[in-house]
Amino acid sequence: MFLPKVYHRFSLLYPSCAASSLRSFSSELSSVSSIPASGILRFARKKPFKPMTSRGASASSRLSRLAPFASAAENGAGDPNGSTAPSSRPEEDEELSSGGGYHLPPKEIRDIVDAPPLPVLSFSPHRDKILFLKRRALPPLSELARPEEKLAGVRIDGNSNTRSRMSFYTGIGIHELMDDGKLGPEREVHGFPDGAKINFVSWSRDGQHLSFTVRVDEEDGSSSKLRVWVADVESGKARPLFESPNIYLNAIFDSFVWVNASTLLVCIIPISRGSPPKKPLVPSGPKIQSNEQQNVVQVRTYQDLLKDEYDEDLFDYYATSQLALVSLDGTMKLIGPPAVYTSIDPSPDEKYVLVTSIHRPYSYIVPCGRFPKKAEVWTIDGKFVSEICDLPLAEDIPIAFNSVRRGKRSINWRPDKPSTLYWVETQDGGDAKVEVAPRDIVYMQSAEAVNGEQPEVLHRLDLRYGGISWCDDSLALVYESWYKTRRTRTWVISPDQKDVIPRILFDRSSEDVYSDPGSPMMRRTAAGTYVIAKIKKQSDGTYILLNGSGATPEGNVPFLDLFDINTGSKERIWESDKEKYYETVVALMSDHTDGELYIDQLKILTSKESKTENTQYFLMTWPDKKAFQITNFPHPYPQLALLQKEMIKYQRKDGVQLTATLYLPPGYSPSKDGPLPCLFWSYPGEFKSKDAAGQVRGSPNEFAGIGPTSALLWLARGFAILSGPTIPIIGEGDEEANDRYVEQLVASAEAAVEEVIQRGVRLFMYLLDIVLLLHVSPPYLLLLLQVAYPNKIAVGGHSYGAFMTANLLAHAPHLFCCGIARSGAYNRTLTPFGFQNEDRTLWEATNTYVEMSPFMSANKIRKPILLIHGEEDNNSGTLTMQSDRFFNALKGHGALCRLVILPFESHGYSARESIMHVLWETDSWLQKYCVNNSDKPADVDASNTESLNDIENKALSASRGGLGQEGWDQDGSHWTPRSLL
Repeated sequence: MFLPKVYHRFSLLYPSCAASSLRSFSSELSSVSSIPASGILRFARKKPFKPMTSRGASASSRLSRLAPFASAAENGAGDPNGSTAPSSRPEEDEELSSGGGYHLPPKEIRDIVDAPPLPVLSFSPHRDKILFLKRRALPPLSELARPEEKLAGVRIDGNSNTRSRMSFYTGIGIHELMDDGKLGPEREVHGFPDGAKINFVSWSRDGQHLSFTVRVDEEDGSSSKLRVWVADVESGKARPLFESPNIYLNAIFDSFVWVNASTLLVCIIPISRGSPPKKPLVPSGPKIQSNEQQNVVQVRTYQDLLKDEYDEDLFDYYATSQLALVSLDGTMKLIGPPAVYTSIDPSPDEKYVLVTSIHRPYSYIVPCGRFPKKAEVWTIDGKFVSEICDLPLAEDIPIAFNSVRRGKRSINWRPDKPSTLYWVETQDGGDAKVEVAPRDIVYMQSAEAVNGEQPEVLHRLDLRYGGISWCDDSLALVYESWYKTRRTRTWVISPDQKDVIPRILFDRSSEDVYSDPGSPMMRRTAAGTYVIAKIKKQSDGTYILLNGSGATPEGNVPFLDLFDINTGSKERIWESDKEKYYETVVALMSDHTDGELYIDQLKILTSKESKTENTQYFLMTWPDKKAFQITNFPHPYPQLALLQKEMIKYQRKDGVQLTATLYLPPGYSPSKDGPLPCLFWSYPGEFKSKDAAGQVRGSPNEFAGIGPTSALLWLARGFAILSGPTIPIIGEGDEEANDRYVEQLVASAEAAVEEVIQRGVRLFMYLLDIVLLLHVSPPYLLLLLQVAYPNKIAVGGHSYGAFMTANLLAHAPHLFCCGIARSGAYNRTLTPFGFQNEDRTLWEATNTYVEMSPFMSANKIRKPILLIHGEEDNNSGTLTMQSDRFFNALKGHGALCRLVILPFESHGYSARESIMHVLWETDSWLQKYCVNNSDKPADVDASNTESLNDIENKALSASRGGLGQEGWDQDGSHWTPRSLL
């Protein structure tokens, strides 16, 4: 058995508070007539909210349940038959221990996480059929324990020759989609082995066939290599694509693609490949790296890099593919030589293929994405046509944001032309710090240039190229942006009309979500590509559809606008319900017809959800805009179906508007149940302006998606959850945001905590007249209306949120009783060439790096902190060593801390055993150091922090002109309104 590594240090002891029921508390209140406010607080702290225990299903977010229209090669997740996590202690035992063994969280949490996930949807090219791609629940740890090779930034399962830890589907169901939105009976795809793991599901261009891969578990517990299968959509019958059983897919990079309705281009393992190279017992020589040319090479903290010549050989062994052109009748033709192909892209007219590969010399300091790269055009049967580029090793890309690789990049086929390529080339050497105009130039050229034809300049950009949305000869939208200024621009160009001068359509701040006009809706062409959908109206004009999130000060209200590209005028033809529901436009469903689409024949797919109703999909048709419901998914966690959700707004002391989402358990009543323990879970973000930082993002009507490690799971344990309180780190003008990181972090957290504590105060003031009429003593009602205990608010986060957590415990210990930090980085000197959105080096901003590092403030942390980290974390910057060294620093200063290292887990956690143990650790920590936190924690430093009474008094003096001196007097026994003296 693999055990989580747990390191425990109890240098401070917290007494536990006894708990009594609401009923007994009420009887205690009725027996007293005058009790000091502090006495009421002590009584109130004895009555925790009773958690729910009914069963439910785990959540699946709206986006994760819909396969992309442009690419149906999706992976699933989970296993309904996943192993049960062993526990060395009874399930009810929530005490922390230093012993081994995986533990299970309380049943009310476990039931939510273990329930089967909902399927992923994928629509056919003609939008007349839907696939239900079935998934499993969480995988067992034994799958993560399988051997893997870590090479050039890629983790490889050598046995199956795929990326390691690939999730998968367990089955495919096909449904007919009727015009009224009803689904026909399910037709199961069948013929593959029982227990098969399915990946890379995609439709043929005519929608008559499906292609996918199948692998099965072998006797030793490993997975077999992937074989490509095809299925007839009408019958559901599946069969292997290759006649030979010894031909396998190489899925390290690209996998396969439909060339036309009956032919696929597949990356296979070379048939003649032998055994993998063996590591030499004695190295051929020392490992040497040199910079005798004195190049400036600054790279972030990448992991899983090549280490020596053996690693290079092993990478070549697994990554090298042979391309094969295969027909549905089994006819196969090998094309081109074996190579490390990273992408294969047929031209829309099916005559050519754009082939990209990487080659030596490799690097030991950057991942494979920066290796030398070659792009070539071949005929579809493998004949060489031309070399587009052969880029050298790119170790020296500057770390400044918007810096890019030198040479041709973003090479693609024009989706509206038979075989025209386009790409972009930097004019600043790839260095964002170089001032030059233009900065990027976009070129295009025919696949088979004749008579020495030179590339044609399509457009020049002064900012950094950000992509193109193509339509036809007369219309394309070109995007450019610049991170430092947050400026983004959209250009209207006429690709094949040289007399039409390009013009700016939109010029705005990327941070300003209120001004976002939306993105153009795309339609699918007969060739399987996607172009901007032109809409035909009665009047003249060129119209497109803009699909926007509709950010407003009251929350997002998604919309669909009919936009005249020439005049800029727009007509809102659809908008989400503002009052109860959150609806979005997902895709065009009338997009399979070439040419313009008529507005009265428009058909779109929408999603609809509310605070308590999970996402369902609808088919909406014009001109009557009637909506037909397609899906009827059950609620994923019915025990939380009536949870309470509210988007709250408040201000930071510097005037920046902040928002958060406050969740309360189902059935919770502040007047009946009293204050709750609260979990504050967030993730900071950087901004260039206070106005943008204060804008509202998200909708109060969105359904609460609960993932397997979500903070919202603790609603089932009677917690209030403050989810995603905005923590903007602002650097206006020439100021860099992180120069005042700690100051702004603490100010944001203080504002959020004060808001939660003061909510009951404001409600009390609103009801004051009623209170006086009923002769109820004000403090009693006040405390019964208070949402959260001032001294029972925990803070937590993942990755950069863990970094935030540690900093808040160091610099704002008066706000939180304990913290949970998962997979974080705590010492920024270990990431000297930038991190997150910081692009200055340690030597350029030494003070910032040091002051931001909670490692440097380990001596200030006196509140309990739980550190959790995956032992195989592959995220840049968050090496497992970060948590290990931070824990040792904390322990060296006598802090109350605990470190849990999860075997085989990466930056996010996957295995059921690991996730259940993380939830157990978190719940146990919260119960001991939040729920049972004493009134006056032993580690509060009175000289540096506010006392508990200070915070309580601050809450009492926060609204209606303030309480205390201005509104209330304290006579030693109870609070009395001044007007009654």
